[in-house]
Amino acid sequence: MMDSPANHSPNRLVREITHSQAIAPRAEVVWNWASPTGRHRAARRAGFFLESLNAVPGLRALELGCGSGVFLERAATSRASVVAVDLSIEMLAQVRAKLGQHTRDRPRLLCADGERLPFRDESFDVVFGSSILHHLRLPTALRELHRVLRPGGRLVFAEPNLLNPHIALAYHVFPRKWSGFSPDEQAFSRFRARRLAWEAGFVDVSSEPYDFLHPLVPAPLVGAVAALSLWLERIPILREIAGSQLIEARKP
Repeated sequence: MMDSPANHSPNRLVREITHSQAIAPRAEVVWNWASPTGRHRAARRAGFFLESLNAVPGLRALELGCGSGVFLERAATSRASVVAVDLSIEMLAQVRAKLGQHTRDRPRLLCADGERLPFRDESFDVVFGSSILHHLRLPTALRELHRVLRPGGRLVFAEPNLLNPHIALAYHVFPRKWSGFSPDEQAFSRFRARRLAWEAGFVDVSSEPYDFLHPLVPAPLVGAVAALSLWLERIPILREIAGSQLIEARKP
């Protein structure tokens, strides 16, 4: 599937920045991280990232699209040296407030576009992010991530799964303002993610569907539905419509 014409527009950055400014005061509500269900989903997602960040002491890591810092807060507790970028200065201001000015070894924050990162080649051992690649032109972003990773470096991203019926409807049928989507973001299938990662030069590429825990599940049912989700994720065919996908790959 080709990137949409809108996504190629030179005004893409302007639209993304404008969208970030509009949702910044309530970003974690828009992204469904503020509810009990959202906090449960975020903790699980953060676990995927921390597993990579704690693999070896002293890793240099980059969070792409840190947003309001939901995952950067957790990454700051890892053994890695973390740098985080986001396109929105409003979001970065929230992160600074959240982490505090006197946090020891707090992550370095930069305002930058994920398609044109301000780092030298082979700067990082791990690049990770949550729901950010679908805001970018995926082939371009993957090539840029390949550039900034050191040989043997890994990428770990959690993204929406376009094969999930609710996500497909949200992106292709419902008005975007209903879901708080930006004008240019577009979810993709795990099969497209894998293919483009291979084409960008990565190896050991995988994209696994996971998560049937819908953000609107009431708090008293979160535990039971989360347990059911783990079971559903093991069922062939059915697992393909899970709500998220975990993308992992390595630079040779």
